[in-house]
Amino acid sequence: MCAATATGEWWGRGITGQIGGGYSHESEHDLALMVSDFLENGGSSGPDSWCSSDSDSGFSDLHFLADKISFYRHSVTQYESDLLSLVQSLLVSIKEADLHLVKSGSCNASCIRFSLVKLLRLAGYDAAVCVSRWQGGSKVPGAGDHEYVDVVNGNINIGGSSERLIIDIDFRSHFEIARAVDSYDRILKSLPVVYVGSLNRLKQYLQVMVEAAKSSLKQNSMPLPPWRSLAYLQAKWHSPYQRHLSPDEQDFSSINSSDHKQCCEHLKRLQSSLQSEMEEERLLKPINTDNNWRMKRERRRHSLLRGL
Repeated sequence: MCAATATGEWWGRGITGQIGGGYSHESEHDLALMVSDFLENGGSSGPDSWCSSDSDSGFSDLHFLADKISFYRHSVTQYESDLLSLVQSLLVSIKEADLHLVKSGSCNASCIRFSLVKLLRLAGYDAAVCVSRWQGGSKVPGAGDHEYVDVVNGNINIGGSSERLIIDIDFRSHFEIARAVDSYDRILKSLPVVYVGSLNRLKQYLQVMVEAAKSSLKQNSMPLPPWRSLAYLQAKWHSPYQRHLSPDEQDFSSINSSDHKQCCEHLKRLQSSLQSEMEEERLLKPINTDNNWRMKRERRRHSLLRGL
């Protein structure tokens, strides 16, 4: 069924988590300019095409992309799997009072990231909050900045060279689009709540989600907005960054619990989603050990590799 809404409101929902009330550190001014330019240049096709159901032509493509997401989620190293389990447990263990001790003011969930970093470092991991920044250019539409967590492990590669693992606590928000078809929503919900893994595997997720977004939008005769392009998404994690072990000292002044209302609400939603995901993984674990399931997964793996 099609639905008509105001254009500004419609595209505003498409960038939830980035403009107005979100938790990304991307430049709101630059994103607002991109939205304005996109709409002025005819990015919207009008309310008559704003449908949210799948068409026959796009369903098979989205189904194949959903299989890729499932494949990527299970194609992880033991180290990544162990770190993911630890990150999930640590995030669930964080209390609202812990946030007030980390950072004051409007911090866009930085307090959650610094709390996680503190716990990871106590567990022996070289973790830090990373702030990346990039300038707009011919390939990246608009400047911005983004905050995430990384863990550096110097023992992964032969020869002692280090590898960074990325931890993004609000992973799904980067791929929300307006008027998504049902199968795109299912792909979005199949993504991990929190991403933990290498930059290379992250790039695979980005490529799949951009293709899925294009397919979903195409069914509604809509182009891909610039803030959902592969170049813009990659800039968030591939741009130059600085690591921080704790907030700036000035951030500790005038700590007020009301300053963290948004972050506390965000933490509750995050923990609820993680607990659901962990319970689902627990229920599926016995199935995953079945030989027939392994054979099916291996056949799917070969099929996907041929299609890559």
